[in-house]
Amino acid sequence: MSQAALAEKSGVSRRMLVAIEAGEKNVSLTTLDRVAEALDVAFSDLIQAPDVRDHSRINELAWAGTIPGSKAVLLAKANASREVELWEWRLEPGEHYPSEPDADGWSEQFYVFEGCLTLMVGDVPHKIAAGEFFMFASNQPHSYRNEGAVAVRFVRNVVI
Repeated sequence: MSQAALAEKSGVSRRMLVAIEAGEKNVSLTTLDRVAEALDVAFSDLIQAPDVRDHSRINELAWAGTIPGSKAVLLAKANASREVELWEWRLEPGEHYPSEPDADGWSEQFYVFEGCLTLMVGDVPHKIAAGEFFMFASNQPHSYRNEGAVAVRFVRNVVI
């Protein structure tokens, strides 16, 4: 598709498309959404490296602000058939939460803000430190643990 055709279909100016392609413009997320829709691709397809092995893990900078340190990083994507639940969790040292397996097709996504979360998936422990994220199919036994000396704070998405 030519830049002129993409500009017309997306409603984004050709000048803006040229700047985006050249990496010269910090574009809004809304503009990228319009370009993705015009190309009939997912937003994440525009920013993810084409040769990545796990397409659910994005971990790409999608926006940088004018003030250093301001940023938006798209960490991951998952297909959802109905809804996504967003949870804020805090586990004090020694706390443990056992969970029953969810229905087939469900998944969970974690992002840890503080501390280190031990996520047990079956009998396999996964240590998720502050600043890291993890995703898994939640149709299997799993539990969350704080084996550290400080509280663990994390966000949990349940993708249904």
